[in-house]
Amino acid sequence: MRAAKTAYPLTWRVMDALEAFAAFVWPTAFKRAIPYLMLAPAVLLVGLLVLGLIQIGDSSLRTLDTSTFLFSETYTLANYKKAITEPLFAIVATRSLLGALIVTVVTLIFAFPYAYLMVRTRSPGLRKFLLIALFLPFFIGQVVRAYGWLIILGNQGIVNEALGLVGVAPLRLLYNYPAVLFGLVQYMLPFAVLMLAPALTAIPEELETAAGSLGANWGRSFIHVVLPLARPGLVGAGLVVVTLSLTDFAMPAILGGGSQDFIANAIYDQFFRTSDQGLGATLALMLVAIGSLLVGLVFTLFGAGTLAMGRARQ
Repeated sequence: MRAAKTAYPLTWRVMDALEAFAAFVWPTAFKRAIPYLMLAPAVLLVGLLVLGLIQIGDSSLRTLDTSTFLFSETYTLANYKKAITEPLFAIVATRSLLGALIVTVVTLIFAFPYAYLMVRTRSPGLRKFLLIALFLPFFIGQVVRAYGWLIILGNQGIVNEALGLVGVAPLRLLYNYPAVLFGLVQYMLPFAVLMLAPALTAIPEELETAAGSLGANWGRSFIHVVLPLARPGLVGAGLVVVTLSLTDFAMPAILGGGSQDFIANAIYDQFFRTSDQGLGATLALMLVAIGSLLVGLVFTLFGAGTLAMGRARQ
């Protein structure tokens, strides 16, 4: 019997036409340039960032004439001197750095058990619940969450109403430093869990079983096996949390009520309230310098953790 002639599918013809067009537009000789072409958007974005920093650096070297609200034509270090010697900016910088460190430590303490339970649990239902609870805050937004805490922790909020039922007078739970730190910990927790989960997943569960077979209880196995192997995740999560906390604006502005400003809030005030863009640019560069030194110190002492491109050393 004569074999039936198979029709060439239309979709294949379309794909062949597209492939021929691509070969005409981008010949085979240009294949080596494909990685550079894919890298071009990132280079463009970094270039724009560098140009922005150069412009900010130029503004930081100019002072504002309060009579005309124009920048000086000559360069000067007056803004840097003011930022270093002014007590207000020293207090804000100390508050920001100390708050970022406290938030990082507390967040890692809460995030590690959450990530460990999410990775090690054998219950699919519990794992799904933990994942949903982890990703749900990302759909709400930081500002909405901050205003939610205003409702919960306010003088007429749920917490004070519950305390009133047992005869406790209303407490001032908002517009103070602990309220800002509390809001930052709640905001940073999902980021830390997302950084810790891959590091914990990479730890073979058999290692814990082997430690238990050698006589180690769960606590000793956790301290001597899990924690050392999870160090890359802890370092990566710590870096993310400390940098985001140091540069945060919404939580200090909303939960601090303007009395617990971080560096980002001070920068905003200089740009949009006092119109002193030179001093604002100076504070912005100092924030970049502080963050870079802090990250560099962590890199030097502990490595880059899960942020490193190479394979983490156990």
